[in-house]
Amino acid sequence: MPNPIAPPTRILMGPGPSDPHPRVLAALGAPTVGHLDPYYLQVMDEMQQMLRDLFRTKNQMTFAISGTGSAGMEATLVNLIEPGDEVLVCVNGVFGGRMVDVAQRAGAQVSTVDRPWGEVFTADDLRDALASSKPKLVAVVMAETSTGAWQPIEEMSAVVHEAGALLLVDAVTALGGVPVEVDAWQIDAIYSGTQKCLGCPPGLAPVSFSPRAMEVIQGRKTKVQSWYLDVTMLANYWGSDRVYHHTAPINMTYALYEAVRLIHEEGLAACFARHQHNHAALKAGLSAIGITFAAQEGHQLPMLNAVRVPAGVDDAAVRGGLLNRFGIEIGAGLGAFKGKVWRIGLMGHTSRAGNVLLFLAALEQLLAEQSHECSPGASIAAANAVYAADN
Repeated sequence: MPNPIAPPTRILMGPGPSDPHPRVLAALGAPTVGHLDPYYLQVMDEMQQMLRDLFRTKNQMTFAISGTGSAGMEATLVNLIEPGDEVLVCVNGVFGGRMVDVAQRAGAQVSTVDRPWGEVFTADDLRDALASSKPKLVAVVMAETSTGAWQPIEEMSAVVHEAGALLLVDAVTALGGVPVEVDAWQIDAIYSGTQKCLGCPPGLAPVSFSPRAMEVIQGRKTKVQSWYLDVTMLANYWGSDRVYHHTAPINMTYALYEAVRLIHEEGLAACFARHQHNHAALKAGLSAIGITFAAQEGHQLPMLNAVRVPAGVDDAAVRGGLLNRFGIEIGAGLGAFKGKVWRIGLMGHTSRAGNVLLFLAALEQLLAEQSHECSPGASIAAANAVYAADN
């Protein structure tokens, strides 16, 4: 007989998933109802409005795709792209590269503008790329999970729209951790995931489409490549008609509902300030023991801290020690950063001072065992100085 489910208790400080709040887990276990039950339809309506408030948009087509953040990526791309369309993708990490792959599979003629990993794009980078092409769509990752780089969107948006293109933004790691201003930045399509700063288990992908994007989708000459992700059909389910499309993940919707409700209960400004505050404390602590960030200065994400593995330190041994001895999960480097970077998440409910201080204490011990030179307790003192300064 197989063993019952009994997972170990972890502190999830990697690139996702993050630790769900107990109220989110309680919502996940609430009684299941039908996907057309009046109660569930009410939950859908209220969650849509909370998502609009979180995305800072009035877009009617704002809802949650049944699938993880990658399903959100695919949904936005396959609905906006028809075979032969020109698409420009900004690539400075793994997830920009993934958008290239998805767009090509949808039949797009894809070109890229590239920056080294850890750097961000300027408006001039984009302007130069657009001078030699006339894409239908420009896609960019706002918070690159593989590098910890925070891309300014507003200045890029102006350049994209001057060129007559649609703007698609990946906000999988950004939403709920830093401001995302869909209407003010004139974002045409955006997607996220539940398992990062929303503090919810993975399984849904919040998306939003502007009226301009919906006009493009409704004016397509060909069917959307994916039946399951076809927004014209999903709109009939999430809209007032409630036309059956697929059986929605009822309990995951409960969980996302409670996760977004928690963010609004805290207040967006307070939520963003909490993420920034804990990032500042972590950064001060790491700096005190000689650990530097991989992302460009001034563009480092508060919720995803990509830091360089010190010379002479065994990357895997430290991550293994954190997990097996202290119950703390952090992420390894991906792609060009494999073996060179640790990715430390402070997302959603995980972003708490206690986690920062526990992590720093555990890391110091493991580094000392590998003869990495640092003054004992230096990281804790530096982090506490940040916390004390704000009291």
